[in-house]
Amino acid sequence: MLYFLLERFIDAVPPFRLINYISVRAAAAAVTSLLLTFVFGPPLIRRLRAMRVSQVVREGTPDTHQSKGDTPTMGGLIILACSVVPTLLWARFDNQRYVVLALLVTIWMGGIGFLDDYLKLKQKREGKKNEGLVERYKLAGQISIGLVFGLILWLWPVSGLPGASSTVPFVKDVLLVPLAGLAWIYVPWVTFLITGVSNSVNLTDGLDGLAAGLCAIALTSFALFAYVMGRVDASSYLQLFYLRGSGELTIFCLSLVGACIGFLWYNTYPAQVFMGDTGALALGGALGAVAVLLKSEFLLLFVGGVFAMETVSVILQRGVFKIRKARYGEDYARAHRVFLRAPIHHHFELKGWKETQVVVRFWILGVLCAFVALATLKLR
Repeated sequence: MLYFLLERFIDAVPPFRLINYISVRAAAAAVTSLLLTFVFGPPLIRRLRAMRVSQVVREGTPDTHQSKGDTPTMGGLIILACSVVPTLLWARFDNQRYVVLALLVTIWMGGIGFLDDYLKLKQKREGKKNEGLVERYKLAGQISIGLVFGLILWLWPVSGLPGASSTVPFVKDVLLVPLAGLAWIYVPWVTFLITGVSNSVNLTDGLDGLAAGLCAIALTSFALFAYVMGRVDASSYLQLFYLRGSGELTIFCLSLVGACIGFLWYNTYPAQVFMGDTGALALGGALGAVAVLLKSEFLLLFVGGVFAMETVSVILQRGVFKIRKARYGEDYARAHRVFLRAPIHHHFELKGWKETQVVVRFWILGVLCAFVALATLKLR
């Protein structure tokens, strides 16, 4: 929006020419989102506290988390509002759909998370079991946006590359394209990624500041990839596929980074507010959408390595428990679990690590994963 307003005065005011640079607008978007969290964060937290929109402590979390039951949730509204507005202000929307599609997935996922958080709180007040949105309806909402997103990219590609295609890390000039007649497989593939990544971030959101910090690290990595792949010179030099218009995703990613960092001001231990499913599903949807739009789906394993580790820990814990329960009985299965508690961040808590230690060390792992992902830019 601001780009089109200031563009008219470029000749009259030479400094306005800076808006032609994606790097300048991306930095401005990050600063704007960060400042917005400082402006609107406190009143929203006070409002949530006054409305008694408190956190519903998940079943199975360590006993030390029971005191967090009075902490306001739905803080993801801060992340959503303070990232969407700067994106709308600083991104260009002419003749390219990258940002529009990324925003669509993010807002939709945030809406599903908001409905889930709202129903949990309503059920809590009515003295019912806090199940939130019925799992199959929640999954249906995630799958539906994945299907729509995948169909759009398949039938109406946003870049010069085939809609149903993906690149491979560490390999140059290789584009994975389904065999003739099987291009439709791309749609369920995208759906699986969007649903899986959003749920992975949601599983990781169990400690103060953990998910927000890891998302900021991952989105910063994708911002760099979007910037490089959106430039003819840089993509050619690094032997990446050029995606015209994808550079605008840099603005989207850094808007989310600024919002996540600003949210950490209130979410670091001891947290004043939690993001809830509203923020976790929105951030996961954004990560998945950006990876798909950049044809870098496999890069998620590197950028989101910690999210993958958290998800695998839950799958492994549940799978082994069910097998041992069927063979040896429930008492044996409970006494011989793979982890003391899943997701794995709770395992380390019960091993004696302080919550802040787990969070910071997982952030360090997230930075390490980001470095590995960035190494793919040159090691090809």
